[in-house]
Amino acid sequence: MSFETMSLAQAREKDAADGLRHLRDAFFIPKVNGKPSFYFCGNSLGLQARKTAGYIQKELDRWQELGVEGHMLGDEPWMHYHHLLKEPLAKIVGALPSEVCAMGSLTANIHHLFASFYRPDTSRFKIIAEAKAFSSDQYLLESQIKMHGFDPADALIELNPRDGEYTLRTEDIVQAIAEAGDSLALVFIGGLQYYTGQFFDVATITRAAHEAGAYAGFDMAHAAGNYPMQLHDWGPDFAAWCGYKYLNAGPGGVAGIFVHERHGEAADLPRNAGWWGHREDVRFQMEKGFVPMKGADGWQLSNAPVINMAILRASLDLFEKAGGMAPLRRKSLELTGLLESLLKEIEGYRDIFRILTPEAPEARGCQLSLAFTAYGKACFDHITSAGVIADWREPDVIRVAPVPLYNTFEDVYQLAALLQEAIAKVRA
Repeated sequence: MSFETMSLAQAREKDAADGLRHLRDAFFIPKVNGKPSFYFCGNSLGLQARKTAGYIQKELDRWQELGVEGHMLGDEPWMHYHHLLKEPLAKIVGALPSEVCAMGSLTANIHHLFASFYRPDTSRFKIIAEAKAFSSDQYLLESQIKMHGFDPADALIELNPRDGEYTLRTEDIVQAIAEAGDSLALVFIGGLQYYTGQFFDVATITRAAHEAGAYAGFDMAHAAGNYPMQLHDWGPDFAAWCGYKYLNAGPGGVAGIFVHERHGEAADLPRNAGWWGHREDVRFQMEKGFVPMKGADGWQLSNAPVINMAILRASLDLFEKAGGMAPLRRKSLELTGLLESLLKEIEGYRDIFRILTPEAPEARGCQLSLAFTAYGKACFDHITSAGVIADWREPDVIRVAPVPLYNTFEDVYQLAALLQEAIAKVRA
């Protein structure tokens, strides 16, 4: 169905037939000028599930009634609370429950994982990453390299797309890994690139890294809850993600890690140790000698932030209610595919913007990044004033993400119509 022939009524018909339509009602939709917004910013901050307050209140009541005994007593004692999140998280990222753990915050977690998986020496010390990675990853890589006594100019290999292209080719990444050879310690890439929306071929990149004798790790902040992953089968050594984007865990919400099972019982693997990573059955004996929990749990440090975990749990229950990532992905493909089609039918769109995100569905999640050659900020301001909540990235990109948990076909229709209106206005 084309933009020219598709009516608002027809978009609403598609919504009425959507088997996941009820999930939108499980979220609070922010308002603009007193009306529900067209919210396309789940790639920056997911929406609040309506059940969130109840999940938090349950833990506040437990704290009120039990005090410190809440760690050990009741139907869901805090000492084991993170276990409640394992099964749903494992389903979302395609892992074994033992390979995942809800914990900490994204960048801190990656630093902790680097303590285990970036251990350079004078011959093998280089890291391969994508150029213009998310700024936090850039700072992390620079600081890790310097901390080990190396110069980022020598140790960091940053990969750029070919001239005239906007995304990296898998074969170019594999070639760079082969060329680095014995000098390569780690490949660390943002699995779904935050700026372009490109999803990388994790399995192929991991295989190439391992063939070179290096570890492979991925920042899945923009992929978790968005792209259907199979981390166990793809085989990276580690991955990490935040909880506040597609997992709807709230601003600064609890994050998570994946550590492949082949490392999960390696008690001698160096790590930053903390008491919550120590063997659960003897943790409170407070004795010397760190003995890590098996699996990803062995990378925990401090006790679990239960209130934050309750927020994440409210959202994970909705992923379960949706039937997992498969039906969400089917709807995501429809929403994003429709948006792409509508945008390309805007008259003369190529003179105003280009879509940086790959066309191939398997190479992207729900995000489309629009790079403007002219009038970008004016177009963004126009759609914002009309009720669209999206994301502006300097110098010229509007990122939009139709999230299948709560976005509708009408949202997509309205976004395309408003952007067409904005372009007509700035051209007048």
